[in-house]
Amino acid sequence: MTNKHCKPTKLRCQGMVKLKNLLENEYVKSAIFLAIILGSIGAFWFGLRSYLRTGYPLLAVASESMVPTLNVGDLIVVRGGLGVSEIVAAYDTGDIIVFHKPSDPRELIVHRAVEKLGSGNNTYLRTKGDNNVPVDGWKIYDSHLIGKVVGTVPYVGHVPLFVHTPTGMTIIVVLIIALIFLEFIIPIIQEKRIQPMQLEEETEALRQ
Repeated sequence: MTNKHCKPTKLRCQGMVKLKNLLENEYVKSAIFLAIILGSIGAFWFGLRSYLRTGYPLLAVASESMVPTLNVGDLIVVRGGLGVSEIVAAYDTGDIIVFHKPSDPRELIVHRAVEKLGSGNNTYLRTKGDNNVPVDGWKIYDSHLIGKVVGTVPYVGHVPLFVHTPTGMTIIVVLIIALIFLEFIIPIIQEKRIQPMQLEEETEALRQ
């Protein structure tokens, strides 16, 4: 019955059998599982960026300039899509903002907005770290502003901070290599060892 059913679409049936065998392969299952995990993480990240309207929705605090409000290793949630005019500026109670350092745009700063000066398109912010005595010397315009802090998760930021250190990067690389070795290399070696043993047993059985 199976042969008759498959005969009109022999190539299709063969393709389905090959696909079934492929999906039952342990290596393929592992690759699919890994792809699902990576895809889920990617979807979450892009969704978060879209929802919070910034390319930096999550950041780790790396300095003590905002202690005790923010501590080193805290993970902050940043809401973007805001202009300087929408930021509340006041000593002790102003919005905590994230911005590109005017003298080095590659560096991100997390400080409190303490003053709003100027008018119209020339409106700018003065900032200060809660743990710093002087007000920062720079002026923050719309072009510098990334967003404001809307949430904090204590301690979690230590993970990305550690990963960005040479020691952290080394550990991550070693773990990835170990995972690949355990998941793929060892099973292949074991399979190659088993096959000659099975062939020898089958040969011996035929001789008997």
